[in-house]
Amino acid sequence: MVSSGQLELALPGFGPTAPDLASYDWLLANVSAGKDSQAMLAELVRHSRAAGVLDRIVVVHADLADAEWKGTRDLAAEHAAHYGLRFEVVARNGSGLIDRIEERGMFPSADNRWCTSDFKRGPVRRLMTRLVREAEAAGHRGRVRILNVMGLRADESPARRRLLAFSHDGAYTCPCSYCAPRRAIADDHKARGLPVPKHAKTGWGASNTLRHVDTWLPVHTWSTADVWSTVKESGLRVHPAYAAGMPRLSCVFCVLASRSALVRAAQLQPELAARYAALEARIGHRFKNDLSMAEIIAEAEASPEITAVACWQG
Repeated sequence: MVSSGQLELALPGFGPTAPDLASYDWLLANVSAGKDSQAMLAELVRHSRAAGVLDRIVVVHADLADAEWKGTRDLAAEHAAHYGLRFEVVARNGSGLIDRIEERGMFPSADNRWCTSDFKRGPVRRLMTRLVREAEAAGHRGRVRILNVMGLRADESPARRRLLAFSHDGAYTCPCSYCAPRRAIADDHKARGLPVPKHAKTGWGASNTLRHVDTWLPVHTWSTADVWSTVKESGLRVHPAYAAGMPRLSCVFCVLASRSALVRAAQLQPELAARYAALEARIGHRFKNDLSMAEIIAEAEASPEITAVACWQG
């Protein structure tokens, strides 16, 4: 099953391990400084060296400021520097995540993950636009080809399990041979006042008239053990949040996180937890429908140091 917005491709030169990296102008590695990003980056570097295109990698970190674990941005930069790679930081224009929650009067949720679109996907696409301009300034002619590389794994959630390891990030304005026929079908149905069939929907991807964007998930089928093994071999420093008991490195207080993970985070970052609780009280919206930040803090204060933290999906 293919997730909405993904176009399954049967591409020549795409083997069992990697696409044709030399066919892309830029290889954009999205990193969070977490273990999956570390494993993804190590795998991307390995294949890029073999293809002779290591210099095309740009490592990008979407900075979430106060909402992410301390030292995350610096560690992401350290991981890129370990391989001698270009490093870029992107962020949403305007207020940070915590202030944006107050502006919207609501926390993100599993069904409304505006945090991802506003603070990660949107800023990364602006970087893509800048990379296109750089290529054009260097004399590139035609559409710029970008491979967007991420560390998403099938084990993390049913939604991620449905993702393809390789797909085209199609969009309505993309003129490629995969999107153009779908757009024609969609336009015909719209002109006749008919609903657009699912197979004709191009999605809202990053491709457009100036850039062709594909997405590659190098560690999609990997187990957690595979990831940690690669991280150990890479020599990259691991974020201390893992040693403190956190199974994943996302926002300190992610709305998708397990209860035990949130309680442990509140034990590790009590000041930030108090800030969230105060925000929760001001906007009148609970952190999660079934769990308030005030309840998380109360449990964190009443519990001994949590050593068994449940992972979560999402």
